[in-house]
Amino acid sequence: MNSASPFCKIQGNSETVTVIGGGLAGVEAAWQLANRGVPVRLCEMRPDRSSPAHSTDRLAELVCSNSLGADAPACPAGILKQELRMLNSLIIRSAYTARVPAGKALAVDRDEFSALISQDIERHENIELIRGEITDIPEGPSIIATGPLSDGDIASRIVDIVGENYLAFFDASAPIVTLDSVDMGRAYRANRYDSEDGDYINCPMDRERYTAFHSALISAERATLSKFDVRPSYFEGCLPIEVMAERGVDTMRFGPMRPVGLSDPSTGREPYALVQLRRDNADGTLYNLVGFQTNLKWPEQERVFRMIPALEHAEFARMGVMHRNSFVCAPRVLDEYMRPLKNGEVFRRNLFLAGQITGVEGYTESAASGAAVALFMSAALRGREMPSFPEATAIGSLLRYLKNAEPKSFQPMNVNLGIFPPLPQTHQIGAKRKKLPKGERSRLHCERSRNEMEIFLKNGF
Repeated sequence: MNSASPFCKIQGNSETVTVIGGGLAGVEAAWQLANRGVPVRLCEMRPDRSSPAHSTDRLAELVCSNSLGADAPACPAGILKQELRMLNSLIIRSAYTARVPAGKALAVDRDEFSALISQDIERHENIELIRGEITDIPEGPSIIATGPLSDGDIASRIVDIVGENYLAFFDASAPIVTLDSVDMGRAYRANRYDSEDGDYINCPMDRERYTAFHSALISAERATLSKFDVRPSYFEGCLPIEVMAERGVDTMRFGPMRPVGLSDPSTGREPYALVQLRRDNADGTLYNLVGFQTNLKWPEQERVFRMIPALEHAEFARMGVMHRNSFVCAPRVLDEYMRPLKNGEVFRRNLFLAGQITGVEGYTESAASGAAVALFMSAALRGREMPSFPEATAIGSLLRYLKNAEPKSFQPMNVNLGIFPPLPQTHQIGAKRKKLPKGERSRLHCERSRNEMEIFLKNGF
């Protein structure tokens, strides 16, 4: 159901859950609750008010990359997707429907993806979609999933609860070019280590061109950040390409411009460096520059990125932009169920935070946070004991990290093997218990996660 409301304040009640924010976490939380028979009021401020990064009024709009990460079953991101499929995730189902070729990653046509989600939410009988900015926290059961761009009155209300332990980092998105403008005479299709033509377009550079490109990149003029902060901090997993270049002349060659496993068919050798382009829509007419998040001024982006040989005449469908991402210090101001704490005590039993504002990083992780909080809310409404996700699952591991991380150095976290609990020693090799290869460790983690989730779901969650 879709409705518009002239009211900035939402009056909650004991029966309906108000979800504030129509991003991936908010949408997933609303979907999970509605499918459990809980009435939901989903509030999204767009189109009445937008953010510096959004360009449409659709739900779950992807503002940065169009990739939801690796899709191999036995890898951390794949394990998380497996768990979300077991929870009947709307985000993951829609992603596979809107999928575009991207090798071993799950990338989507971002317009089709958000259109599918918007359609399913608007049609759900247990969901009322309200357009308009919410300026205060409702009194009834509520989930705040306002995302990493949270600001204004609702952000102030959060700070009122958790205090000044409210952190921020800067995030950026990469430019998108049209396929027709890519010089395929100087580029080639390949996936890393594959011998056949692949899904990625690779734009090779020799040493001389790479050195000139690096020099131009670090000296290019950047867009001002005075609106947010003159001394930005960056999330290490999403550095602007110009910031990465400042760390050393070869840093990019060991990062997004890594040529390993991508031999140039015209030479039979790996190039000195390369830029990968990944399909950004289902028609295959748009491609984004992988790993090229940037805060360069738009004319500078065109000048510098056209130094990449295959992009000399590139037509830019979208330029890269930077925006501020905000998150709370979860280990200090959230309990294990993502409820905000005030002076060390749960502020309200029926108020939860979800998504990147809690300190998870990534699209799939945000959706998982929304799903988890929905299960917590459902239990709270029904007077049941709060469910505890098994620590051996990806969702359980993420929640455990948020609660137990070191507050002084807390930073947003993607799912990774480092946050999973260790495998039993019985999985070690031989009497000396040698370390298992990474691929085998991932497979065992995947198997253990699936078994633990099956048990968890059989208990009625």
